[in-house]
Amino acid sequence: MKNKKILALAALALAAAFPAQALDSSVLRQLKALDIAERREQRCDMEAMARIAREQQGYRPDKVIAYTFADPVEKGNLVQAPGAVFRSRGDWYRLKFKCETGERGLKVHSFKYKVGDKVPREEWERYYLYD
Repeated sequence: MKNKKILALAALALAAAFPAQALDSSVLRQLKALDIAERREQRCDMEAMARIAREQQGYRPDKVIAYTFADPVEKGNLVQAPGAVFRSRGDWYRLKFKCETGERGLKVHSFKYKVGDKVPREEWERYYLYD
């Protein structure tokens, strides 16, 4: 079971590297392999990367971590991540987002976010950030 979860997360990370593409059947299959809370968080992370890439000039996000500076809060289908980060072009940036998904955690119904400051490289180790 643990290997299945690791494979699913690896596939999601690879799929998230291409935020302009819609969720294909392979990504949906991998998301469905996760428990609902993790599925919802991963889907919201993917949405964050897609939105930032599309709406914020100069960023090319390839990774989002929802829990770096504060734990995400889940209420029903809503995920609030006040202490998230994303990586773009080798640097990490603070991020806050609020994401509401459908019941199954596959479709995003609403998404709001705010990009914050760059995380200084000397803080990366403390927060387990990497190149």
